This record gives sequence, C-alpha cells and structure tokens, in this order.
Amino acid sequence: MTFIGTIGQRAIARMRASTHLFAVLGAILGQAARTRHWPRTTRSVFARQVLFTGVEALPFVALVAFLAGISVVVQVQLWLGRAGQSELLGGVLVAVIVREVAPLLVNFIAIGRSGAAMTVELANMKVLGEIKVLEAQGIDPLLYLAIPRALAMSVSVFCLTVWFTIVSFASGYAFGILSGTGAMDPMVFLITVLRGLRQADVYNLLAKTLAPGLLTAGICIIEGLSVRYSITEVPQAATRAIVRSIAALFIVSAVVSVLTYVR
Repeated sequence: MTFIGTIGQRAIARMRASTHLFAVLGAILGQAARTRHWPRTTRSVFARQVLFTGVEALPFVALVAFLAGISVVVQVQLWLGRAGQSELLGGVLVAVIVREVAPLLVNFIAIGRSGAAMTVELANMKVLGEIKVLEAQGIDPLLYLAIPRALAMSVSVFCLTVWFTIVSFASGYAFGILSGTGAMDPMVFLITVLRGLRQADVYNLLAKTLAPGLLTAGICIIEGLSVRYSITEVPQAATRAIVRSIAALFIVSAVVSVLTYVR
C-alpha cells in the first residue's frame, strides 16, 4: 500500500502541476488579448525578449541548420538518386526536416539558451525582492514579466523554425551541387519540395512551434517564481525547468504527430 500510495501521490502532484501550468497559460493568453494590458513597458519587455530569444539566436540556429542540411538533405539525395526515385525528394525532405527535425532542434536551442536564462532571471528577481518592489509600485508581475516573455518565446520559436528550414534546405542543395551528388535545377528542387508539402504540414509546424514555445515559457516562469529564500535554489529551479520543458516538448511533438498524420 505504501508503494501504491507513493505512486498515487506523485500522480496527483503531476496533475496539480499540470493544472497550475495550464491555468497560468490561460491567464497569460486571456490577459494578452486585451490591448490595455500592453503599455509601453510591456511592449519594451516583449521587444527585448524577442531580440534575445529570436534575433540573437539567428547565427547559431543558422549554423546548426547548415550542418543539419548537409547531413540530412545530401544523404536523402544520395539515397533517392541511387534508388532512381528523385521525384520523391521533396516529400522526404518535408518529412524529415519540416515535420520533425527543425521544430525539435529549434525548441532544444530555445530551451537551453533562453528558457534557462529566463528561469534564472526570474528566480534572482524573486530572491532579491524585486518582485515585491514591482507589486509595491502597482505593477502586476503577470503583465510585466509573464505575458511578454511567454509570447516572445512562442513567436521566436516559430520564426527560428522557418529560418532553420530555409537554411537547411539551401545548405543541403548547395552542398549537393558542390559534391556532384543529386545536382538539379534550383526550380526543380523547389518544386519538388513544395510538392511534398501538405496542408497538414502547416498545421504540424504551427503546433510544434507555438505550443512548445508557450509551454516552455510557462514552465520556466513558474519554476523561476517558485524560488523562495536562498540563491542556491536558483540552479535547481533552472534544472527543473529544462527537464520539464524537454519532457513537454516530446509529449507535444508525439501527440501532434499522431493527431496530424495517423488516420
């Protein structure tokens, strides 16, 4: 009974944590839909978060996409060329990069780079008493801290995924030409890629970028603000935020793939 009780307690704790997370995200989306909750200070925080999460991450994402394009696209070209089925190139590229690789890698980068930083920043603000100072000045922490960071993370992940896809396709095609494998006219390459896209792929890309980005931000915000007394709690909060964000990413990715492509 003790073993079963432990399992039950952990299950209940997970359910409460999930309920709290979705309640926070619901409050963020509900408050963000009102224009009066977007004063200049909130817009400024949103712009800075987009700059850090999205714009400053462009070079690193481009490097990862460049290497991914070489390792994935060229191998796909070689395999299809040997099989004599080059007309399937676009569909395979979409299936490998657009549907799975790009959203996963970009979300990993966002979690490791921006999610951890967000957790540490909010945890330090909580320990140093800056949250209480904001409340004393009449500033709602939800409006000033949570809303701009959550929406900026979600939007940045989507834009970085599109950037990742473009760079990986371009690098794979260019490397294929330089190596003399699978070279073709660029318009033919583009047509095969577009032909491989379906309407479901658009929904898949939106769901695998916007939803995990929002969940990552929500988890990092909750973990950062859960710190209470000591500065030594900050690394622990950052670790929990990263682990739970990765778990949420894989759960969302699996559920979206099943709902989108399994008939």
